Amino acid sequence: MPGIYSEDDFLGRFLLIFESVLGPVERTVGNLHHYFDPALTPEGFLDWLGSWLGLVLDERWPEERRRALVGAAGELYRWRGTRRGLAHYIRLYTGIEPEITEPALADVTAARNRAYTFTVRLRLPRGTTVDREVVDAIIDAEKPAFAAATLEVVEE
Repeated sequence: MPGIYSEDDFLGRFLLIFESVLGPVERTVGNLHHYFDPALTPEGFLDWLGSWLGLVLDERWPEERRRALVGAAGELYRWRGTRRGLAHYIRLYTGIEPEITEPALADVTAARNRAYTFTVRLRLPRGTTVDREVVDAIIDAEKPAFAAATLEVVEE
């Protein structure tokens, strides 16, 4: 506070009221940039940040996986609907590299009246578990609309 205002004791005490009220707001505004960094944002703000990016974060996902997903949102959108994008999304959630098998060209042309179908295979190391419903939801959200997919989970 400028020196002229501190000369009057009443004015100094009066302005302290506003300082105590506005201090927390000022600190929040000063740290606002942290709220937009997926690695630094509070956990409660993470879902909201994801919603701004068009992501629906499942609360069953561990926090570090949700943070990684929000951090990778730009790259995921760049590759959305592609094999590469689907593999990256599944890898972010499971930590496991999926095998995506597509039919040979001859198979595709022979089955013109059926939906394009591909298979996603996850090979789980012994003792590893994955929520199959979540992986199915990821595949449904990220696959092309005209395609059908099958998930195979293989425990090794």
